[in-house]
Amino acid sequence: MVKPILEIFSLTKNFGGVVALNEVDLKVMPGQITSLIGPNGAGKTTLFNCLTGLISLTTGRIQFQQTDMSGMAAHRITSSGIARTFQNIRLFSEMTVLDNVKIGLHTQSKGYLWSAISRNLDYKKEEEQVTTSAYQLLEFVNLAQFSHQQANNLSYGDQRRLEIARALATEPKLLLLDEPAAGMNPQETNELIHLIHNIKSRGITIFLIEHDMKLVMQISEWITVLDYGEKISQGPPDVVQSDPLVISAYLGQSLDKQ
Repeated sequence: MVKPILEIFSLTKNFGGVVALNEVDLKVMPGQITSLIGPNGAGKTTLFNCLTGLISLTTGRIQFQQTDMSGMAAHRITSSGIARTFQNIRLFSEMTVLDNVKIGLHTQSKGYLWSAISRNLDYKKEEEQVTTSAYQLLEFVNLAQFSHQQANNLSYGDQRRLEIARALATEPKLLLLDEPAAGMNPQETNELIHLIHNIKSRGITIFLIEHDMKLVMQISEWITVLDYGEKISQGPPDVVQSDPLVISAYLGQSLDKQ
């Protein structure tokens, strides 16, 4: 029996008197594309922030690959195999595209700091390997031609792909994408869909938040729906989009027309 790569038990997060997440349970199965959807303010990004250690849980438990991650520091969560992108792009905007990816790769380097200080042969060898790997990741996301440009000179869609490349540089087993299609035009969205499938083909599990319902219904194998911090539905796309609770949460609009 295949076990979930990620499992959340009764996750609750309070901000003062505001309950952002209330007893949320969900599972993400390995090798699948799972989406987390819901209206604005439903608690989706708060859940991602709890998963990645950016904010603490109030109560509940998070289990990744059968290991309890509750309360674990963000850098330890990253090193365990979870990476993410952000709703608001977070790049080192004045650094080159290549260097942004190399930063992600350096997080996986064990003795890099001392080697960099001493500038020994190990440093030079490792730096060559890191540069090669960074170029390969840029080729994978179709940004190699921009490798020596500053990140802030890229188009919005290209910046999104660069952030994904930097996340992939940490060699994740689970990739969290927070609204990856936000601000993209139709062509960029189609390129993103192709990229997500290519990432999945590498054996990486994908868990994403997205408001583009056409994209969600097209690529998702499983969907969990939040509303006012509570899980109201889950299942494959055809089940979720016909769920009366989900339709009501989206103000009566048909999900496949959003």
